[in-house]
Amino acid sequence: MDYISTRDTAARPATFTDILLGGLAPDGGLYLPAVYPRITPELLDAWRALLAEKGYAALAAEVIKLFVDDIPAAQIEEIAARAYRTPAFSTEEIVPVDALGDELYLAHLSEGPTAAFKDMAMQLLGELFEYELGRRGEEINILGATSGDTGSSAEYAMRGRDNIRVFMLTPAGRMTPFQQAQMFGLDEPNVFNIALDGVFDDCQDVVKEVSADAAFKAKHSIGAVNSINWARLLAQVVYYISTYLKVTAGNSERVSFCVPTGNFGDICAGHVAKQMGLPVDKLIVATNENDVLHEFFTTGTYRPRSAAETMATSSPSMDISRASNFERFVFDVCGRDARLTAELFAVKAKEGGFCLDDEAEPGTFGRIREEFGFLSGSSTHSDRVATIADVERAYGVVIDPHTADGVHVARSVAPQVDSPIVVLETALPVKFAETIREALGRDPEVPERFAGVLDAERHVTDLPNDVEAVKDFIATTIRSTTVKPGR
Repeated sequence: MDYISTRDTAARPATFTDILLGGLAPDGGLYLPAVYPRITPELLDAWRALLAEKGYAALAAEVIKLFVDDIPAAQIEEIAARAYRTPAFSTEEIVPVDALGDELYLAHLSEGPTAAFKDMAMQLLGELFEYELGRRGEEINILGATSGDTGSSAEYAMRGRDNIRVFMLTPAGRMTPFQQAQMFGLDEPNVFNIALDGVFDDCQDVVKEVSADAAFKAKHSIGAVNSINWARLLAQVVYYISTYLKVTAGNSERVSFCVPTGNFGDICAGHVAKQMGLPVDKLIVATNENDVLHEFFTTGTYRPRSAAETMATSSPSMDISRASNFERFVFDVCGRDARLTAELFAVKAKEGGFCLDDEAEPGTFGRIREEFGFLSGSSTHSDRVATIADVERAYGVVIDPHTADGVHVARSVAPQVDSPIVVLETALPVKFAETIREALGRDPEVPERFAGVLDAERHVTDLPNDVEAVKDFIATTIRSTTVKPGR
């Protein structure tokens, strides 16, 4: 299995373990498989039986093997078994699925250690990183950005691991108290929280600028765990497959997915699964008031917005106006034209955006709905509050604000969809007490494993929105700390 960059016109191949540790490609592009593996009906039948008999970890191993040929198969099975296990996840199912009435389902992706869907990828990534670094005798300094959940998921997945430090950028004051407490309460010698004076897009830009500095990146062994890392998306492809198998009785059935998203990572994994041949009908993008993606999927125009234009909402993990993973999707839509993709994202997007039908082959935008199966919708604060209250009243299920965005949009587009819709859960409601209180008149339930989180001492460094200040902090910290050597 070879991987190529979305911006590499020469299509120079890389291996999985090379891109695992590297994050962004040297040309600034994002990695994708040179060719997507194919899911046949026979393979789906085998996976259906495997999931029923041996569970989620066994299915994950088989999916991962399709994309990874430079780690022994037996090692992949052990890695998946360690990543997807109890008590790290609170249920042996790993991803349970419940019905919310006729033709609407909820896939529970928040049973992991930080109560967010990001755990589904991060737990695997932690195992992969530790394995590969130990095999190479190297160390890595992970640099990431979070709008809420990625940071804590990454830190809990990497805490205490051999040969790894984590530097995580957060937008100062933009996360909920629970999200901040989860991250800043960690007192680990290999974890470093940085509160940046800006919004999430500023944090993401700093990560990209540091990663684009080839000399700094090489000298300090900088790696990535944000969804620019292909292994994150690979892990997420698995739960599209497992959910499809749980919702259907046979391979002739199709299923749609509605995904709350700001960075386009979670739904990009659904796009990959559909391209592989999973019988997916529609992929429905659900945004909040920061509706850059909804605007694109209804007009064909991608118009990234500034930090000043990015609203702070009650679904803060989606307060994003420049979607990193969107480049992977556009690369596929444009026939994997690396020259065009580089022009759109390295030039046009920075100049204010682009209209796909003005830049690509005529009819390209039309294919997004018909061939690639995309729909979209947006949600407001009042929509979220009303949806949380309605779902609790009707089904006795309390959902978080981001998942409420998904349920609201799924219901709004249902007349256009001829298949059951699965909403992918984003997080447990405990992370968003203020909005839950507004919707239900009471605080959300606090799972036992999170008791006392809000009382922990905080460990965080405040920095200006300046890439050089971040580089200096990273370099100084690396010089003054050591990480546990590989076993």
